[in-house]
Amino acid sequence: MNNGSVVEKRYDFVLLFDVKDGNPNGDPDAGNLPRIDAETGHGLITDVCLKRKIRNYIGLKYNDQPPYSIFIKERSILNNTIEQAYISLGIDLQKEPADPTDGSKRNKPGTGQGKEINRARAFMCQNFFDIRTFGAVLSTGPNAGQVRGPVQLTFARSLDPIVSLEHSITRMAVTTEADSQKQGGDNRTMGRKFTIPYGLYRAHGFVSAPFAFQTGFTKEDLILIWETLEKMFDHDRSAARGLMGTRKIIIFEHNSKMGDAPVQDLFDSISVRRKDENKPARDFADYDVSIDKTKIPDNVTLVEKM
Repeated sequence: MNNGSVVEKRYDFVLLFDVKDGNPNGDPDAGNLPRIDAETGHGLITDVCLKRKIRNYIGLKYNDQPPYSIFIKERSILNNTIEQAYISLGIDLQKEPADPTDGSKRNKPGTGQGKEINRARAFMCQNFFDIRTFGAVLSTGPNAGQVRGPVQLTFARSLDPIVSLEHSITRMAVTTEADSQKQGGDNRTMGRKFTIPYGLYRAHGFVSAPFAFQTGFTKEDLILIWETLEKMFDHDRSAARGLMGTRKIIIFEHNSKMGDAPVQDLFDSISVRRKDENKPARDFADYDVSIDKTKIPDNVTLVEKM
């Protein structure tokens, strides 16, 4: 793995994005209602949802080709992908490993850190963008170990409580002839759709230089992450999601790999408030975003995008 251009500094960032007349992340355990904090009424969007959008954007841009292939994708069989890595390295999984710590046929989850496992793990990091970025468990079959990724995201939380609206919708067709006959020739069927009128969400992210060195996450990969966070909603459109878009990315670039300021102090320097507390927000223009730069030390560089 080439570590010549890996990320050498710590980064922390804040992502602000909004949704209008859509359901940004339905909860399947609650009839696909928008996710919500039951105590405060604030909207929630999982980190898994945000990572999915990042993966989809990278997959579309690079046509799922190495070194930007995507490991976690729809209908993929993960163990087959791990096995293919061994085949690409010329390692026969039917033979005993050269290093006994690799485990019998390298197919016992949780076995040691032998040389062939390390080669397979390095191969996966080098070829799959989401593995070297977010990490992955690669010991579910043919064992390629585990990878802890340098880029991590929190849940996104809305700045204000959200209101979930329920809409009745009508479909003017049925799927089968039998359904049509059951309904006496009336092909209309009723359904439900959930949206929120508006929500501005804030998520927090982190980039670890030590883990970047382990996975080979490069400075070029980091630039691609910033691009993806800006544009990931542009190719994730659907009627159900409404109008979603990134509004602002605020990046704190440290001057060292371990960091030069507590992340809580950096995040606390950012304030997002509604301009008029007496009326509900319906647009990003209804908010003020301010940064108290006196709370940011000299050895941390502030970068604002969008």
